Amino acid sequence: MTVTTQVPAEGTVLMYSTAWCGYCRRLRTQLDSEGIGYTVVDIEDQPETAAYVEQINGGNRTVPTVVFPDGSAATNPSLAEVRAALGR
Repeated sequence: MTVTTQVPAEGTVLMYSTAWCGYCRRLRTQLDSEGIGYTVVDIEDQPETAAYVEQINGGNRTVPTVVFPDGSAATNPSLAEVRAALGR
């Protein structure tokens, strides 16, 4: 089964996250410092979104999973990877 997700606006990212994830907090802080816009989807608050994260990550609920405007996704990307994917 293929699960689809929304695609973020140009220049921004969509981050699947949880409230307790330290890697997610770190990435949000880095995105804030770079002025990169993002939308956070908490997979525990919206459990139906966890299926997409599992699909991307071989059945695992690994966060942060970040979706880019071109529809590609990365798991636990560095700030440099996010900037490169956004053409910054």
